[in-house]
Amino acid sequence: MNIKISESGPILISDGCVIDYQGRTIEKEGMVALCRCGHSSNKPFCDGMHRKIGFDTKENPIKPED
Repeated sequence: MNIKISESGPILISDGCVIDYQGRTIEKEGMVALCRCGHSSNKPFCDGMHRKIGFDTKENPIKPED
């Protein structure tokens, strides 16, 4: 499995994954794109809304937990 955090876009996971989301287990094969902007209508998956809302990781960087 390969995980890539794309700049101003989704988290990309290659080769599929198993996700526990809101108490349900979702199994996916192949490339998986997870939403980072919080505006997808298909959460936890990306639907491209980050482009429409202008999501910019330079303005909203991922910060490590304190």
